[in-house]
Amino acid sequence: MRHSSVREEGATARAAGGESGGDADASGAIPPPRGGSRRAGGGSRRARPGRPNRRGRRRVLRWTASVLSLLILGTAAAGYLYYRHLNGSIQTDELNLGENKLGGSKPNAFGQTPLNILLIGSDARNDEANQALGGASDTFDGPPLADVQMLLHLSADRSNMSVVSMPRDTILTMPKCTEPNGTVYPASKGLVQTNESLQRGGPGCTVATWTELTKIPVDHFMMIDFKGVVAMADAIGGVPVCVEQNVHSRTRDGKGSGLKLPAGTSVIQGEQALQWLRTRYGFEDGTDIGRTHAQHQYMNSMAREFRKNAKLSNPVKLNSLAQAAIEAMVVDTGLNKIDKLYDLSVELKKVPPGRITMTTMPWVYSSRPGMDGRVEPKSGEAEDLFRMIREDIPLDGQGSGAPADGASPAASGTPAAPAGSPQPPTAAATTAPASPPSKIAVGVRNATGGKDGTEAKAKGRATEVAALLAGKGFTGATADTRTGAEDTTVVRFARPEQQADALAVATALGLPASAVQQSEEASAIVLFVGKDWRTGPLPAAPPPAPTKAPDSAHALNGDNDKACMPVQPGFTW
Repeated sequence: MRHSSVREEGATARAAGGESGGDADASGAIPPPRGGSRRAGGGSRRARPGRPNRRGRRRVLRWTASVLSLLILGTAAAGYLYYRHLNGSIQTDELNLGENKLGGSKPNAFGQTPLNILLIGSDARNDEANQALGGASDTFDGPPLADVQMLLHLSADRSNMSVVSMPRDTILTMPKCTEPNGTVYPASKGLVQTNESLQRGGPGCTVATWTELTKIPVDHFMMIDFKGVVAMADAIGGVPVCVEQNVHSRTRDGKGSGLKLPAGTSVIQGEQALQWLRTRYGFEDGTDIGRTHAQHQYMNSMAREFRKNAKLSNPVKLNSLAQAAIEAMVVDTGLNKIDKLYDLSVELKKVPPGRITMTTMPWVYSSRPGMDGRVEPKSGEAEDLFRMIREDIPLDGQGSGAPADGASPAASGTPAAPAGSPQPPTAAATTAPASPPSKIAVGVRNATGGKDGTEAKAKGRATEVAALLAGKGFTGATADTRTGAEDTTVVRFARPEQQADALAVATALGLPASAVQQSEEASAIVLFVGKDWRTGPLPAAPPPAPTKAPDSAHALNGDNDKACMPVQPGFTW
């Protein structure tokens, strides 16, 4: 994992602060994978993964990257002129270290492009400031874990925003990740906990893991240092939160965040805000799921405070807040300038709190041996949520609206497409026109067995589909003796200049733009015929898209100022 600092006008590069650590975790540590990472560009070096901690010894600092991200972006819009000099402090890392990069979000039929940002929080504590915030000393300088992961989706018409959290106890298959220096982390042979992704080359592998699971193209990431939470919570003047009963997050053996609040609404800031964000024991059933719901309440409340808090007009406070934010985060190379963060903040601020929807990925407890307490994506409902993000469907069920004042107009000047309307692949989404079909070479692989391997591959399917493509003018289509395993049919391409041709293949087959993916797995354009197309001249039509997030996603609206956290029995005072 390499972080570099952007240097401008003689600015001295600042090493990003260490991540965080703290809340006790009874689930036990997962042994880190082999290999390590180092930091370039004059920044502080990240520790290589060491020996696994014993069960019950590791204390995990809990905090929410999304809260800090919104704070950073809102401040960028308000205080742009005060901290242009901070360009030299921005820490960057590679966006995606995986093989399936998907090529970024595509414009809809009206030329409007959605935006997906992965917000990451790490539990690493490798500097004095983060170590002073609590946690056992045996975790200092240990391998980082991506214990907070939230995907922020900004709609193409900028009318609404959706956030999906993935519980850190989620188990899944980790993709192959390759650092720019050539260090390779092979794909996991079995299911592992999602927070281990950060140890496999850095945040770019966390992005790759989300991409592999959700098939959602991630455009940017922001990984935020925890010590910035304390400084920024102070600068904003506090955030109102609510608990249904008196709560004290402390177990008999000393575990817990230490949060102690009376029943009702309290305004928290500084270290108390930190305690809220990392509280597990004391909320709901004492699991990571309850902690996620508390983070959602905090994030929505802070977004409301941002809009009404006059203190942020103070230049001194703005400068202090901006500096704390910049020094606390690592971003992808696409956000390596203050100007870019400012532009991003302008887009995010177009969405009113009432159109912000916070959700948690639908999940079920795993029944697999040795996976007690771990969760897996809930079949059907998790995919419904991911599909709504992919197809730019608002999670609040209200549909899209006209662009907000100041929104970037569509290329055609026409209004936004209705929510859930088709977004076909078009040449407008690429940088070059497609070649004539007869000039496009396409390899066709039989992947009809699906990813779970429960069905045998349909015999001769690659040959049949290659012939079908030839009949549509793609005379360079050939059946590949190599196979694959895909639940849905996809078209993969290797280089950006092949994207238009890959989209042309998808269009000919009636596939959506989301089925076209950039991947190092493909040396050219390759059509993987999935489990959804075992027979017939066209892939099976997908079921109608959902129009609202499933109940199991526990949606929380940004205007809901009545949300109050249930308190776990035994943690009252």
